[in-house]
Amino acid sequence: MDRLCCFRSSYSQLVARRSASSSGKGRSHEGLIKYGFSLVKGKANHPMEDYHVAKFMQTRGHELGLFAIYDGHLGDSVPAYLQKHLFSNILNEEEFWVNPDLSISKAYESTDKAILSNSSDLGRGGSTAVTAILINGRRLWVANVGDSRAVLSRGGQAVQMSTDHEPNMERGSIEHRGGFVSNMPGDVPRVNGQLAVSRAFGDKSLKSHLRSDPDIKDTTVKVIDDVLVLASDGLWKVMNNQEAIDIARRIKDPLKAAKQLTAEALKRDSKDDISCIVVRLTG
Repeated sequence: MDRLCCFRSSYSQLVARRSASSSGKGRSHEGLIKYGFSLVKGKANHPMEDYHVAKFMQTRGHELGLFAIYDGHLGDSVPAYLQKHLFSNILNEEEFWVNPDLSISKAYESTDKAILSNSSDLGRGGSTAVTAILINGRRLWVANVGDSRAVLSRGGQAVQMSTDHEPNMERGSIEHRGGFVSNMPGDVPRVNGQLAVSRAFGDKSLKSHLRSDPDIKDTTVKVIDDVLVLASDGLWKVMNNQEAIDIARRIKDPLKAAKQLTAEALKRDSKDDISCIVVRLTG
């Protein structure tokens, strides 16, 4: 009982500190890799529901770049929980350094179970997630559930590193679990007429029809890989991968690039919350 009260209190304080927009920047320990982020509230009549992580940390003789976008729905409790716990859960997996793929998958699943069991209020809402872990600037692991997306610039060409989990794409899985996909005129496909993604954290009322296991991709960072962009669907609804990469590459300062991307999405009349992280891998 006391732990639950403390949990709710900490999240109410976190939400109270949030504003309609935020931005910032940072760099790796030696300054070779830089990042910038920009989050802007959409036009919908609800509080900002996007959260992010962007930081470098030293551990076990390695430098990790940790980057994530969490796009919440039905409140911001789930993305706030993910911001606080998901990366630590991944890194606490015993096999992370020998099997990152398995560790990321296990941590996504265990985190979702914790969200669903923590409290009825927390599990009622949900969130997408796209996470990127950069190990020593040389190895990149990207995982996601939902439709937030990560795109890598390889020689100036956009390479999508995540999978958009749209209901029509996974209709068979949804129907096998007893759900259905609605396709109402003028609207996007939705699980049981409600949710526009087929995988998500939380969403207790739909969980029997949804998946929370991530798609995972990894790559060795090449000399020609110069920029990584992570963003919520508030950006991708109005901008394709190559357009985002072109803007991010053209502006050398990653903070200015992230701000330009969110500004361009607003200019194109995106209604959703817009969150973006630009990681400049090379000068």
